[in-house]
Amino acid sequence: MAKHKPMCMIVNLLVFIGAINWGLVGLGGFLKMNLNVVNLILGSWPTVEWIVYLLVGVAGLAMGYMLMTCKDCACQTMDKK
Repeated sequence: MAKHKPMCMIVNLLVFIGAINWGLVGLGGFLKMNLNVVNLILGSWPTVEWIVYLLVGVAGLAMGYMLMTCKDCACQTMDKK
C-alpha cells in the first residue's frame, strides 16, 4: 500500500471540487450567471463557504507539495502497490 493514500484521496477530491467550481465560475462569467456551486449551496452560511474555499486552497498547496516531494505515494502513481 502506498503511503499517504487517504490524504491523497482527500486532497484530490478537494482539488477536483475546486477545479470544477472555478470552471463553472468562468463559464458563468461568459453567460452572465452565478454558477459558483459553493456559493449557491453555502451562500447563506458565508463562514462555511469561506472554510470550503480555504480547504480547497490548502488542498491545492498540499497537492503541489506532495507531487514535488513524494517519490512513492499514491499522488504520484495511483496504480502502484
